[in-house]
Order: sequence, then structure tokens, then C-alpha cells
Amino acid sequence: MIGDYMGIQIGTMVAGQDAVRVIPQIAGHGFETFNLSFWLTTGDIDLAETANRLQETIGERNQTISALSIYGNPLTDTGDSADTIASWERLIDHTHLFGTDLVTGFAGRLTGRPIEESMPRFTEVFGELARRAEARGVRLAFENCDMGGNWETGDWNIAHNPAAWERMFNAVPSDSIGLEWEPCHQLVNLIEPIPQLRKWANRVFHVHGKDAAIAWDVVREDGIHGSRLFAWHRMPGFGDTNWTDVMTILRQAGYRGSIDIEGGHDPVYNGELEMTGQALALSYLKRCRGDIFVPNPT
Repeated sequence: MIGDYMGIQIGTMVAGQDAVRVIPQIAGHGFETFNLSFWLTTGDIDLAETANRLQETIGERNQTISALSIYGNPLTDTGDSADTIASWERLIDHTHLFGTDLVTGFAGRLTGRPIEESMPRFTEVFGELARRAEARGVRLAFENCDMGGNWETGDWNIAHNPAAWERMFNAVPSDSIGLEWEPCHQLVNLIEPIPQLRKWANRVFHVHGKDAAIAWDVVREDGIHGSRLFAWHRMPGFGDTNWTDVMTILRQAGYRGSIDIEGGHDPVYNGELEMTGQALALSYLKRCRGDIFVPNPT
């Protein structure tokens, strides 16, 4: 019953190449899950050996690996992203060794082209990856960061707008593909995240614990293209999102995954204060989840 009550687990993101070194140092802080992320490529890392060493480290603590992530541009598959598709394939093939069934990352895009022009290539690449995932009981989820792009142009990711999600899920009609969602990327695009989550919660496979704060006075005075910043990425608990609402909507949708804190962006809790900020975010998210189970009288 307690496990059913908790439902959503709360953890943090860790660079995959550093996981064996870093996780033993932070495992005692109260994180329940770890999301291993790779930039552009999994490189020459031995995934099987990494999985074995991590299971030895965290298994006795009752912690788990929530997802494996690869952030590159699989639709170009050239230059710095030349190994990105192969990295998606390697992670799909190794998920079972880490005790997870989830691989996440950018959907990619044709560089400098509108989203519509990326759709045939997306269908080709992720149609094949979805078939590979389905055969292994694995799910794929797309991070919703725009990476500085918009509808007409960009370098990394088409999966940053609900209209693009509609096109993507229609192009590859598989139950094995969904969203890696967070409110931060909605807020910095002046989108209300809570109504969006309520609409899309059934396609959310993974949640990043990252928020944003909007300076509405700056928006009203200078707009969004002026000299002053109007938005900051923040740790949960320091941004504009009510994460109790996020928890409620996810639970109502039957979500049984994790929320993994994405650090490295907060303008206050960074550098020497990085883990301090993550610990505060972890405590906040646990309070929003409801961290005490009280049994009913019999």
C-alpha cells in the first residue's frame, strides 16, 4: 500500500560517463532514482560493465536507474551527432541491464529547416527505432527543450511544441513513444504548463525536475527580445510551477515513473551550491508528493 501511495519516485540526472564515480557520492542524499544522460554519444563506455557496477552500488539501497538518455541530433546523424542513432540503438539494447525500460532524448531535426521538412526523416529514423524498442519491451520519450530553435528553424529538436507532438505521434503511431516533459521549457516560451500537462499526461513517460521563473514586469516593459532577461531556469521549489498540481495530474493519469531533477541551470544554486540546490529541490518535491503514509483505522 505504501508503494502504491508513493507511486512517483524522485531522483536526479547524472552524466552517464561519470555515473560510477558520482552516484556513490550522492546516493545517501535521499534520491530514489538516477537518470543517466549522455551528450551526443555513449562513446566508448562499456554499458554492460557500467550497469553491473551501478547495480552493485545502488541495489542494496533500494534505488533504481529510471532512464537512459542520449542528447544529440539523430535526424542529421553527421558531424558531432554522427554516433547519435547508434547510441539510441545501444541504449535500447542495454536497458534491461540497468533495470529500466526507458530511453529518452532529442527527436532531432533537419538543421535550419522548418519542422514540417523534418517529418519524413523523423518517420524514417524513429519508425525503425520504435520497432527496435517494441521488440525489446522498451519505451522511447522525447525531451521537450527547443534548444534555441523555433517552428521555422533550429539545430536540435522538433519535439518542443504540442503541434509538433501531434505530427510526430501520427507519423510513428506506436504506444512505445511518448514525452520527456518538464514545465521549464513551457514557461520560457510563455506557455502555461499545467493545462498542457493535463492534456498530454497520458503520453508522458518521464519528467525532468526543472522549473522556470518569469519576470512578468520585464515582459510587460521590454518584451522578450529586449536587453534584459525575462526568464530563468530554476530548481523545483524556486520557480513558478506548483508541483503539487503536477503530482496530482500525473497521479490522476496513472503515471508510475520518476521525476529526476535536472541541475546545472539554476542562477543561484550552481557551482559549490549545486548539490545544496538539488537537496532542497528533492525535499520540496517529496513534500509535494506527500512523503508520509498514514494508515486508516481498522
